[in-house]
Amino acid sequence: MATRRNVPEKTISEAQGGSSSSSQLSDTSPAVPAHVIYKLLGFTFAMIVLPIGSYFMTVNLVFRGSSTWAGAFAAIMANVVLIGYIIVAMKEDQSERVEAEQQSKKAQ
Repeated sequence: MATRRNVPEKTISEAQGGSSSSSQLSDTSPAVPAHVIYKLLGFTFAMIVLPIGSYFMTVNLVFRGSSTWAGAFAAIMANVVLIGYIIVAMKEDQSERVEAEQQSKKAQ
């Protein structure tokens, strides 16, 4: 039967040569910037409200009781929100790349 040896494990800071005290500063910055979270919440809200609202607004006012056409219009509105989110995300990605290029030019 195998036996288990109890070997004390070192913490990461001790293994790297540091002390085990908590004198080192930790990085507590968020992994995702706040403006990205706000955009995601905004588009999530739009994804819920716009299709449902457009369905109920058009079922009686525009399409005179035809729920098929109102449902199709609500599906189109959901796709509009999705496409809008993709466009905003692509522009944000491009702006980050441009800022990185400008910073690298300044460093030279």
